[in-house]
Amino acid sequence: MDYKLSDKNPSFDEYQTLHKTTGWNAKELYTYDQLYQAICNSWCSISIYDGTALIGYGRIISDGIYQTFICDVMVHPDYKRQGIGTKVMEALLSHCKRQEIKWIQLSCAKGKQQFYQKLGFAERDPGAPGMMLFMVK
Repeated sequence: MDYKLSDKNPSFDEYQTLHKTTGWNAKELYTYDQLYQAICNSWCSISIYDGTALIGYGRIISDGIYQTFICDVMVHPDYKRQGIGTKVMEALLSHCKRQEIKWIQLSCAKGKQQFYQKLGFAERDPGAPGMMLFMVK
């Protein structure tokens, strides 16, 4: 297939439709207005379309020099295992390379480590794990 790649944010409706296929907002911690504002504040966004349908998306938050974090990589379920996620990641990594970013971090969903390992990512040393603080009322 000939998919269209864009470095522009998708529309609110396109993003919401794709995001809902992930189940990531099941607890409704954020409104879709908040989630869309978040992607609009990204350092880099990549969208992939099949015609007018958004089928893949990913973004980077970064200071443009030192801290770079890939997040929200998603592929519509009907397009899984067709190379869409790889295309998103390659475009994000190409952007980092052009900007001479040397260290790229990400968190991935359970069971997705192998996908990112194929792209050159390595798991953090168990002696230096990533950490998080989840602030919910």
